[in-house]
Amino acid sequence: MKAVRFGLLLAFVLIILIPVYVLLVTSFKPLTEADPSQAWNLPRTWTFDAWAVAWEKLRPGIVNSFLLAVPGSLLACALGSMNGYVLSKWRFPGADVLFTLFLFGMFIPYQGVMIPLVQLLIKMDEVTGLNGVFYGGLPGLVLAHVVYGIPICTLIFRNYYVTIPGELIEASRVDGAGMLRTYWSVVLPVSGPAIAVVIIWQFTSLWNDFLFAVFLASPQNWPTTVMLNNIAGAQATPYSQQMAAAILSSIPTMLIYVFLGRFFMRGLMAGALKG
Repeated sequence: MKAVRFGLLLAFVLIILIPVYVLLVTSFKPLTEADPSQAWNLPRTWTFDAWAVAWEKLRPGIVNSFLLAVPGSLLACALGSMNGYVLSKWRFPGADVLFTLFLFGMFIPYQGVMIPLVQLLIKMDEVTGLNGVFYGGLPGLVLAHVVYGIPICTLIFRNYYVTIPGELIEASRVDGAGMLRTYWSVVLPVSGPAIAVVIIWQFTSLWNDFLFAVFLASPQNWPTTVMLNNIAGAQATPYSQQMAAAILSSIPTMLIYVFLGRFFMRGLMAGALKG
């Protein structure tokens, strides 16, 4: 039975790795060999030319993606953590209604708010006098993702904080700690798994963003996904460059999962029975 399970798992792994194999071998081929008819063949001539060209084209987008994903993930994580803490441990009249409204925000499609969002960012530029900062700039893109990320971040943290014993909160109150001190000294130090889940979720969402970036950012602020979409040839499709660019653009999210992945399921499932 163990051998059957191992065989099935190995078969699934091989199936999943087939696209990765095609990506890798094609990225090391010269343009003359990068053809769909030779997708399974190893390169006759190994070259890093496609990687060099892909890096040169993607480098501005990768920088923009980091400037978008890092602050956007941290801000959404901080706001979601505070919201989840208040909604789970500091009950107040209307808390359940407010939490329900937060959850409704998860189901609003991007397309449904695109026009009013563009109008809002343009108005913010006019009011602040910072033309091109909110609409067309990375701050506006970060703001849009943070606002859209608050509902799911609040849900994850709220469900995680439900599992923290209420006795700890009561003990901190007895010791004279207020809301913020309790959050900082008692709740936040044990929030590692939930923080890992939110960081992975938000970083991946922001890094893979395409729709908001096309609508809300100017060309010089486009992230790597838009730059990746624009890597195309005029007469022939540079498959090797596209494959190399696809691998380059996916490396940061893979590293996030490698370093934080062991906390992911633990934080995601916390509170599943109590929430």
